[in-house]
Amino acid sequence: MIKNYFKIAWRNIVHHKGYTAINVSGLTVGIAACLLIYVVVQYELSFDTFQPNFKNTYHIVTEQKREGDMAYNPGVPAPATEALRLDFPQIKVAALNSSYGSQITVPEGNSATGVGDKKFAESVGVVFVEPRYFDIFSVDWLAGSKSALKDANTVVIDKSRAEKYFGDWKNAMGKTLKMDNLLNLKVVGIIEDAPANSDVPFRVLVSFITCKQHPNEYGYNDNWHALSSNHQVFVQLPANESVERINNQLKTFAHRHAGEKGKVGMTNFLQPLGELHFDKRVGNTLGDHLTSKSTLRVLSFIAILVIIMASINFINLSTAQSVGRSKEVGIRKVLGSSRGQLIGQVMGETTIIVAVSLVLGLIVAKIALPYLKNIASVPDDIALLSVGSVLFLIAATVIIILLSGVYPALVVSGFKPVSALKNKITAASIGGIPLRRGLVVLQFGISQLLIIGTIIAVKQMRYVNEADLGFNKEAILVIPGSTDSLSLRKMQSFKEQLLQSPEIKSVSFVSDVPSSDNNWGTNFYYNQENKENGITTFLKYGDDDYFKTFQLQFVAGKGYDRSDTARQAVVNETFLKKLNVLKPEDAIGKTVKLGGNNSPWLPIVGVVKDFKTNSLRESVKPIVITSRKSQEGEIAVKLQTKSLTKTISTIQHQWEKTYPEYAYTGYFLDDNIAQFYNQENQLALVYKIFAGIAVFISCLGLYGLVSFMVVQRTKEVGVRKVLGASVSSIVMLFSKEFMILIAISFVIAMPVSWYLMSGWLQSFVYRINITFDVFLLAVVSSVILAWVTVGYKAIKAALANPVKSMRAE
Repeated sequence: MIKNYFKIAWRNIVHHKGYTAINVSGLTVGIAACLLIYVVVQYELSFDTFQPNFKNTYHIVTEQKREGDMAYNPGVPAPATEALRLDFPQIKVAALNSSYGSQITVPEGNSATGVGDKKFAESVGVVFVEPRYFDIFSVDWLAGSKSALKDANTVVIDKSRAEKYFGDWKNAMGKTLKMDNLLNLKVVGIIEDAPANSDVPFRVLVSFITCKQHPNEYGYNDNWHALSSNHQVFVQLPANESVERINNQLKTFAHRHAGEKGKVGMTNFLQPLGELHFDKRVGNTLGDHLTSKSTLRVLSFIAILVIIMASINFINLSTAQSVGRSKEVGIRKVLGSSRGQLIGQVMGETTIIVAVSLVLGLIVAKIALPYLKNIASVPDDIALLSVGSVLFLIAATVIIILLSGVYPALVVSGFKPVSALKNKITAASIGGIPLRRGLVVLQFGISQLLIIGTIIAVKQMRYVNEADLGFNKEAILVIPGSTDSLSLRKMQSFKEQLLQSPEIKSVSFVSDVPSSDNNWGTNFYYNQENKENGITTFLKYGDDDYFKTFQLQFVAGKGYDRSDTARQAVVNETFLKKLNVLKPEDAIGKTVKLGGNNSPWLPIVGVVKDFKTNSLRESVKPIVITSRKSQEGEIAVKLQTKSLTKTISTIQHQWEKTYPEYAYTGYFLDDNIAQFYNQENQLALVYKIFAGIAVFISCLGLYGLVSFMVVQRTKEVGVRKVLGASVSSIVMLFSKEFMILIAISFVIAMPVSWYLMSGWLQSFVYRINITFDVFLLAVVSSVILAWVTVGYKAIKAALANPVKSMRAE
């Protein structure tokens, strides 16, 4: 029986090649798109879930209340590590200190000059860790053991680093690495690479005691009053321990140990390891990217919409085709077929079409997989098929078959034999017209929702990329350097050598460019008042050419004089607003003291116009800019825009000549700022792609329906032409109904899209306004696409010979 179902189903499918092609095309694209979205969502949700104690592992986070707002820091004061062990003996505690942008050198050349040594810049993955780290996080040891890091000046590296440094990881044990031209480290262990889906992807693990021995170089400050995101603590709770109880105890933990002079309003809480990848309050300072759960929900929602649209096509065309199959159904019923058998017949046809679409969808997804990294932060070798994705495909296939097949099967099986045999079954008589109209409205509503979302996302990202940042980011080359004593001595000569080139406008040594991820904050005192004001200001250090290089605009005063240490300061407008200073001129000559009581009072000599200190998701922060040579480890070079390649080559050559012990890792500032919005740009691209897919599927369905209508109304068109109807009136006959339905879908889609996209825009402090022209553009584009889709078949029908049309059956 089942074999017969599929044999007849196959014959029907082959007999209606056009409709089959439309259904298969829509479902193929829908399945491929959904599978790729599932792969992305599954990957993002899988971060660190491979850890054996994933659910019991937590990150200690610091919450600070200042100026009425909550600020979050992934770090804790360094003494908190031992205090946690004393106060919570039942939990495992491990500390780490991260080191960003460290250089690893493999000594091979001249030991005095460093010439010939292999140098590797490691932007992330270099950390100082306690041996207890391996009690919390599981790693696979290829050589050595977790006790290897108990001694100073030892290091454990992963397999990839070992092969990169020494050719073969088996040759690495016992060898020496130099870190930042400061530390000589002995390799005492090799571990397997951390999976790509880890927010603790450590590659170079240095013994924690080594960091303690070099506190100034690596920011280790052993007091309760210093808080840095570099020093972080992870804990593992026993299975029966209450998270709520620990959090309640942590509320008073910092204050109890820091005393009355501790950080104002500072409390700690447990952040689950699973939230490390998603919590934007804290930021992911150890991994390579954060993901918003709302973004994953949007992607999943889009996938569902695409599948619904493809199923709508199937339902519309199947119910329309059912009119042409009325005689077949009538004969089957007369010959004894039950309703259940007819439902099985239609469901068999649906299953074949979905199965073919599934195979084609897998092929399309496989072809598109290498391009997936352009719309999501996934590794190049991400797998298309896994246990999860196979189960997803099975579930999706069953759902699509039910969505697409059940209603057409009920319609066809419900035909009365007498009416079917007398050819009295029409689209109106089966009650399918209202349903099809509703489905067309839903389908075009989804299309317009995605089109509107695309337009808004593209406009916002264009606004972000073209926004006035308050400084000039163009043609500025930034070269990360070092602040060791040897490098500091070479600074001025290197700067003078660069300025000899007419292609270089300006050079400045800085701790930080104007707009970055850096949030180096401190308390401060203003105008000789030693009273705590509860305001945090953020710091940037640079030499006297900082303002010229980045073209910051002064609203009062001027830049400070050249100095190796902080003697004068420049503030921004927001700094004064926080202090309720109304006129910038009033701040000139006033003083500011940064941090503790031992810091000097710095006269304010200038006020710069506000510039964007971080991404446009955040408001401008109060800023103090001053000079401090020991912190100015980066070189910012303002270039002429012509002959950039040649100029960069010259700079690199001069760098390698002046600093042979350091690798050249220059980058352009505007490229770095663009990385702030990588995920948003990817999401905008996703909207574009899926809006295109939605339009494609909608147009396929519309084309199929119009094709069916043309066949059903062939005689009517012939009669109308004989009676004098024009081509335009016949085209209007086929298209006016769809224009009305599109208008209805727009009315529904407009408030929904406004609500959803307004929520997305809330993640930006600086954002566009959603204006009516966005919706107008969406509906006009939908109407044009519908006209193009309908027009071809309608014009072809209108131009047909009326004599042939009136003879048609």
